[in-house]
Amino acid sequence: DVQDRDGAIPVLRLSRKSFPFVAKAFADMGYSGDRPQNATLVDVEIVRKPKDQVGFAVHPKRWVVERFFAWISRNRRLWKDPEATIKSAKAFLYAASIMTLVRRIARPS
Repeated sequence: DVQDRDGAIPVLRLSRKSFPFVAKAFADMGYSGDRPQNATLVDVEIVRKPKDQVGFAVHPKRWVVERFFAWISRNRRLWKDPEATIKSAKAFLYAASIMTLVRRIARPS
C-alpha cells in the first residue's frame, strides 16, 4: 500500500542511471510535497489546474504525456502483450517510439 508520491522517490533515483540528462519532470498534485522534489537533482514541477477551472480542460504539459501514451498504444505489442522483463519492455518501447518518429519524418510537408 504505497502512495504514488512515496513511490516516485525510488523511481526518480533509479532513473538517473539510465537518464542522467533529464533535468525536469512534470507531475500532478498527487506528487506535491518536499520528498519527491528533493529526491534527486531532477526538478519536479507540479502542474496545477487554474483556480477558475470548472470541468475538463487540456493542460499543455500534461498533454505531452497523454499523447506519448496514445502514440505507443498504437503499437499492438505494447497495448495487448505485457512483457516478462523490464529489458524487453524497454526494447519494445524504443521500437514504438522509433516507428512514431519514422512516420513523422516520412510525412509529406
